[in-house]
Order: sequence, then C-alpha cells, then structure tokens
Amino acid sequence: MNHIKQIAAKLPEYGLDAMMVTSASNERYAIGFHGEGLLLVTKDGAHYSTDGRYIEAAREQVTNTDIVLSTTEKGHIALAKEYIEAKGLHNVGFESGAVTVDTHKKYTQELPCILTPAQELLESLRAVKDEEELSCIRKAQDITDEAFKAILSFIRPGMTEQEVAARLVYEMMTRGGEKVSFDPIVAAGPNGSRPHAVPGGRKLEAGQFITMDFGCKVGGYCSDMTRTVALGQPTEEMEKVYNAVLAAQKAGINAARAGVTGKEIHEAGRLVLQEAGYDQYFTHGFGHSLGIDVHEAPSANVRNDKPMPAGAVISAEPGVYIAGRFGVRIEDILMIKDGGCEVFTRSPKDLIVL
Repeated sequence: MNHIKQIAAKLPEYGLDAMMVTSASNERYAIGFHGEGLLLVTKDGAHYSTDGRYIEAAREQVTNTDIVLSTTEKGHIALAKEYIEAKGLHNVGFESGAVTVDTHKKYTQELPCILTPAQELLESLRAVKDEEELSCIRKAQDITDEAFKAILSFIRPGMTEQEVAARLVYEMMTRGGEKVSFDPIVAAGPNGSRPHAVPGGRKLEAGQFITMDFGCKVGGYCSDMTRTVALGQPTEEMEKVYNAVLAAQKAGINAARAGVTGKEIHEAGRLVLQEAGYDQYFTHGFGHSLGIDVHEAPSANVRNDKPMPAGAVISAEPGVYIAGRFGVRIEDILMIKDGGCEVFTRSPKDLIVL
C-alpha cells in the first residue's frame, strides 16, 4: 500500500515541485514502509533514501519509487540535494508540524531549494481513508472486539490494573495484532476519574467501575475502543452516569455524517450530558480521527468548525469523570459517510456487570 500518486496529484494545488517526507507516520502513509529515511515525491516520480538496516526490505516492499542507500559518507541530505539538483526542483514542501527548528535550519543550509510549510497537504490526504486503509482498520477493530470479549472472563476481584492491561495486550497480539495502538488504559474505581490513567498496582474490588481503553494495529493502522464495566452490582448513581454517557455517545454518532462540523458532533453529545447534569464532568472532545496514528485530524471537538469529510474515521468517546470517585467512558470508532456513518466497533455497550 502506498499513496505516492495521491501526494503527487496534490502538488500543483500547493504550488510545489516536490514534497519532502521525513516523519515515521507520513513515510508509512506515502510508501507503506518505515525505514527512518527521507522521501521526495515529485509530479513524475519519487526518491527514497534509507540506510543499511532497512535497504533490503525497502527494495522488496516499496514500489513506484527509486530506492537509494544512505551511508556515513553520503547521508540523506546529500542524496536529497543530488536529486533536487538533477530534477531542477525549486519549491519543496516539508512537514512543518513534524520538523524541528534545528532540522529545518540544516535543511535550509544544505538543500538548494525553497522549503515551504506543507503539513496540510499530507493531513488532508490522510483524513480520508481509502478501501485498503479501511480494511486494515476494520481488521484491527475486529481483533480489539475479540480481546474485549476474552477479557470479560479473565477479570476478577483482587487482580491489579496492570494484570488486566497485560492480558489485553496478550489477547490482541495472539489474535493477529502487530502492536498496540497505544499503552492500554485500565482504571479501577477512583482511578477512573482520570481519562488517561496509567495502570498500576491498584487491586480491583467489588462495586467498582473498571474502564479499559485499548487498541492494536494491523497493516500499520490503529483500532481504538473503550468500555466501562461494573465489577459487582453498581450503585444507582453509577448506573445513572453510565446511561447518560451511553445516551450522549449515541447522540453524537447519530449526528455524525459528511458535511457536519466536528463541533456539531461534539455538541450533540455534550447537550445530552448537560440535560443529565453531568456536562461539567465531560473534560475532553467527543472524538478524534485515527489511522496510522491513533490521534489524527480531523477531530470531533469544540475547536473544529470545519465540515467532516466522507471517509474520515473518528472515535466516539464521551465520558464523565467525577474526581476521586469513578469515571465512565464508552468509545466506538466509526467512518463518516454521506448521510450518516458506519460504526466499526461491535462490542455491546449496555452496562455489563461481572
């Protein structure tokens, strides 16, 4: 899988002769490979340099691209300079959101071209997933759903958050996940009020909520899901909060369609929590896009007033976090379509009591 042609087709829109790709994620998007190299995409070709650790694999896996070996004597920048001079490239875009100030200074000193910030070129392409990308995300989510089903029979009072997190990784990897999308979050009881709690030695106790946020990668693409379950009978208040979060999630999902802004999707969910009296405990956006990275653009949050494009894959994850007591988050992933959306996550969402 690569997207050289799509990048090349975008160059005239940005007034560029070439796009320079250097970050791991965009390298993976562009050529379907990551070898810590430097890629230049022009209107009629591509040039990729990588070192001896990756050169053999690159020549086997990367198509529609000239592959060259970088060495200590002639590194990535020297090879890029040769290519830029040979092709007569004047205006070259770079990843302004990924290149450090020091690296940019080095590029401007050594490359014989104008360097133009062009982060949006790649972000706009990555925002809309093609069928190959969607297939990878679906497979990753299927594995994640299976891992959730398996973990339900594993959890019991007395084990630690760390044990549950480790088991989630095991369940995903043994089912075909390449790696985790991110370090799993497992938060029991009062730790659940921290949206990005780090699993620790806290033991699971009866009467607690347990929030689990996890995902894996297939073909380099991420899944992401969250479920909150009750270990033993929850209180009436816990059930009320859970049902409010679930209603908010459903409202946001119902609002999700191409042409609707990310802010409108967020607001659809937030208003449900406001009516239930819990919106002050909803401390993050309704959702984020995901693909090669687990957090990409565009997002469904209060800051995004741009229409969502068809083909974007976003999370739907409202939450309520009551400090020192408990938290609830429910997360699915879905694809934005004309007139609605397709939810990839298949795990049940009604409150599960273990």
